[in-house]
Amino acid sequence: MQEINLCPICESKSFTTFLELKDHSVSQEKFTIIQCDTCGFKITSPRPLENILPRYYKSEDYISHSDTQKGLINFLYQKVKNITLYQKEKMISGFNTSNRLLDIGCGTGDFIKYVSLKNWDVIGLEPDKGARSLAESKLPGRVFRTDNLFELSHQSFGIITMWHVLEHVSELNKYMAQINLILEKDGRLIIALPNPESADAKHYKKYWAAYDVPRHLYHFSKKNISELASNNGFRLETIKPMVFDSYYVSMLSEKYKKGNVFFAASNGLLSNLKGRKSLNHSSLIYVFSKNN
Repeated sequence: MQEINLCPICESKSFTTFLELKDHSVSQEKFTIIQCDTCGFKITSPRPLENILPRYYKSEDYISHSDTQKGLINFLYQKVKNITLYQKEKMISGFNTSNRLLDIGCGTGDFIKYVSLKNWDVIGLEPDKGARSLAESKLPGRVFRTDNLFELSHQSFGIITMWHVLEHVSELNKYMAQINLILEKDGRLIIALPNPESADAKHYKKYWAAYDVPRHLYHFSKKNISELASNNGFRLETIKPMVFDSYYVSMLSEKYKKGNVFFAASNGLLSNLKGRKSLNHSSLIYVFSKNN
């Protein structure tokens, strides 16, 4: 197991235990989330070593790495996905950038396939072999290992997206610095993240599905992601809510606490209503531009 002793945002070495919880979806093992005493950044620590971590993704229920529709939750997820694909493409098409798009952590390739049909020149990167194989079958010749990120040409993409991916990345500053290099001068970096300050996170606490330990190595507040981005040459332009996520996460959370999955609808709605007041929805999309 790896202990984290230095905050990647503010470089503090002082931490406090924030929450002790269980990996409900794969291993059933217990993990701890610590919180930086200086900037409040939440980190899963200790956590499996990088060569061991892939084992914690090996489950048919891990929806980002499979196209399964088994069970009510996965079935609904797949149905809603078509709506969110439309919304994502509509958003990126509103930026005045080139049509070169890089999707880091492309999963099974639904997003890159969709945008390719909208005339985007797209490349996907994916670390998981099984998910990458599915993505390659949908978009042959356009999907590669994530290691290729550090071989891409400088200023070669107008849009770079990370849909619920950055929380899985071990070396945050290394990734963000490289993304800055390969993003065009007037490009946009789009990052979607779970929000531990949302109403559903506060309601479900240790059962909140979006903590997803140990796969989620980091747990970003709005302040944390803005600071990390600023440290690496980006400025925050806007934040957008992902309103469907509160329902999906609430359904999983009810499942984990052995509650009633039908309560998830009301809890998801309540989270969205509360989130509107301070833009604190279950998941948020952050749009960054480069400090030129």
